[in-house]
Parts: sequence; C-alpha cells; structure tokens
Amino acid sequence: MAEKEQQQKQINIELDEQTAEGIYSNLAIINHSVSEFVLDFISMMPGAPKAKVKSRIILTPQHAKKFLKALGDNVNRFEKAHGPIKDYDQPSIPLNFGPTGEA
Repeated sequence: MAEKEQQQKQINIELDEQTAEGIYSNLAIINHSVSEFVLDFISMMPGAPKAKVKSRIILTPQHAKKFLKALGDNVNRFEKAHGPIKDYDQPSIPLNFGPTGEA
C-alpha cells in the first residue's frame, strides 16, 4: 500500500480526561438479540445488597465477535508475559435488574 493511501486510512481517536480515567467493573452481564449484544459493566461491593450498572456498551454481532477475538488475543499475550491468570470460583449471585413489568 502506498504511503499516501495508508495516511488516508488512519483514524485520529480522541480521549478526553474523564473517559481516560476509566470505570472500574468487577461484574459484566451480557445479553443479546438477533441484532445486538448488550454488555453491562457493574461495580459490586462485597456484601452490599445493591449494585449499579456503570457503563453499557452495545455492539453488533460482527463487532462482538471481533471484540471476543481481540480480548482473547490480549489475554493470551498477557499470560505469556506474566503467567496464567487465576480463575477463582465465585458464589452464584442472584441478579435483579430493577422493577419487573406487569401485564
């Protein structure tokens, strides 16, 4: 690819200060429909009866599959550099997403 073509395909990505701080999450809930995947990222405090969704990301099925591959590739590279990530068994947490509708 010519240098000029490569320069035209570059995307400038901006990251403001608030977004750069990030949002901590220790629980993710994933739902999907035929047209989208919904990833809810939650921060739970041990023993607290309530937790709040901190961020929701909605992806097309194609982007969800690309994200899965990219995350897997990054986990593999991390483990090659730092050793296996330990997976601790967590007790099952009953989840309740707000009020339920009545018909």
